[in-house]
Amino acid sequence: MKVLVTGGAGYIGSHTVVELLQAGHDVVVVDSLVNGHAEAIERVQDLTGRPVDLEVGDIRDRPFLDRVFAAHTPSAVVHFAGLKAVGESVENPLAYYDVSVGGSRVLLEAMDAAGCHKIIFSSSATVYGEPQYLPYDEQHPTNPVNPYGRTKMMVEQILGDWCAADPACRAISLRYFNPVGAHPSGRIGEDPQGIPNNLMPYIAQVAVGQRPALQIFEDDYEARDGTGERDYVHVVDLAKAHVAAIEALEKHAGHQVVNVGRGQGVTVLELVAAFEQASDTDIARLIAPRRAGDLPSFYANASQAKALVGWQAELGIAEMCRDTWNWQCRNPAGFGASQ
Repeated sequence: MKVLVTGGAGYIGSHTVVELLQAGHDVVVVDSLVNGHAEAIERVQDLTGRPVDLEVGDIRDRPFLDRVFAAHTPSAVVHFAGLKAVGESVENPLAYYDVSVGGSRVLLEAMDAAGCHKIIFSSSATVYGEPQYLPYDEQHPTNPVNPYGRTKMMVEQILGDWCAADPACRAISLRYFNPVGAHPSGRIGEDPQGIPNNLMPYIAQVAVGQRPALQIFEDDYEARDGTGERDYVHVVDLAKAHVAAIEALEKHAGHQVVNVGRGQGVTVLELVAAFEQASDTDIARLIAPRRAGDLPSFYANASQAKALVGWQAELGIAEMCRDTWNWQCRNPAGFGASQ
């Protein structure tokens, strides 16, 4: 089928476009290029040997979306477009509600007008908030603790109401845990702007000499080695989950929510040790005070992903670190200056 991918020039989006193309789907990407890179789409085409139509514009622009749907007539949408930093969402919440929630509403209106009734939504495990039990399953109560998580929860609720209003509409919200890694070719990967918000790209920048040391925020959590524990999933596995979810829409009516993780926690020090082994470098580190809101443990029960969409993670921490290091070495300045 033809799939429209919003935010397809971004980190997870570009990897998903690769997997969609390799699965035989045709793809059109809509991206404002605020966080995405046109160069990523060029590289996706080189990797797959298949064309990708890139439409540059904002999902809040209804006339733009109407033109895109009329020109390409997609059968389904994979929706990544939105703002994505927890800290920034606290500092500038109105922008997050405008872009992520408002943009999603405009997208669904354009889909309705075009008769496109299938969507996969890029959600987040941040919708759960403080754990009442672990691992998180899809029945865990949702109580997001920051505007970023609340925007994801609101879009999920909108999708539920959208599907309830029209039996033809079908949606799956994929609740990501911690996406890391890069395409094994080293041609596409995560290119954070400024100081990375996430652990893996920060470790990689320390390893390559761009940053002096890794700050570890507290080492006295009730975890195996005292550092925080997270559920990391390789971005290629995550991309494949979207392909599986697209195909599962044929079988499942209404709105479904699905955790996407490995179902295993990895501590900060375990991830650092794995990266040191993959890169054959020593990662300088220092212990910093605990950050407000950080949780000691955060990992998924991912059994519903296998049952509902036929997906499970295949790649481990060693592959995540290997592929991140390969990307970082080949692209020390991201898409701006590569080798």
